[in-house]
Amino acid sequence: MAKKRRLKIASYNINGINSRLAVLTRWLEEFAPDIVALQELKCTDEAFPADALAALGYSAIWHGQRSWNGVALLSRVGAPVETRRALPNDPNLEQSRYLEAAVCGILIGNLYAPNGNPWPGPKFDYKLAWLDRLKDHARDLLDSGLPALLIGDYNVIPTPLDVYKEERWVKDALYSPQGREKYRELVGQGWTDAIRHLHPDERIYTFWPYWRNAFQRDAGIRIDHALFSPALAKALKATGVDRTPRGWDKTSDHAPMWVEVEV
Repeated sequence: MAKKRRLKIASYNINGINSRLAVLTRWLEEFAPDIVALQELKCTDEAFPADALAALGYSAIWHGQRSWNGVALLSRVGAPVETRRALPNDPNLEQSRYLEAAVCGILIGNLYAPNGNPWPGPKFDYKLAWLDRLKDHARDLLDSGLPALLIGDYNVIPTPLDVYKEERWVKDALYSPQGREKYRELVGQGWTDAIRHLHPDERIYTFWPYWRNAFQRDAGIRIDHALFSPALAKALKATGVDRTPRGWDKTSDHAPMWVEVEV
């Protein structure tokens, strides 16, 4: 019988991979995740720092875009086998927002959903259309019966428990009723929100703005999520947020969120 082991899978909106490469490599060395989904690379494919990550033992696939967006998957437990690099019927293929690969028998979809501000407006309409495409693809993943994980920056604050002071976010697209409803519909297909499943009543944040000492005051929001398909949910053992790098110099405004699964 094959021996089971735990995999630590993390999601980190790095907010510019090359400008924060020192932060990323320090975190990889200290936290030692097995698989990492990165968002907001803000670099072209040619500028992706593959060699620096390989020196730490990580194979990588990536989908870059100049100055904006961009997603990557890193693994030190076998090279990711790419299955797609955009959502089916993506409303704007010029934007690099989705990257999917098989790693260690798990199908991992790494996503960076549109921000949607200002709303109402075309950017908000695009956000809702993109979340609809995500929901359609998520249904196909569930129908496949595969052990699947949809992880990344959803740019949605799901509930009042996920925001420090909701009155400060009511005019922001991240807390819009429409965006929250899209997230509810997605989870309602049968996905398990890892953090809410294991920590149903705890205030856990993944993002703190740079201004007004938000991190020091813990004035944050939860917009980075990990959704498990039923075939994978039974393997979920732990989840949380590694707040440590958010306190470092010249760091991202996000902190890495992580899950542990037994495979």
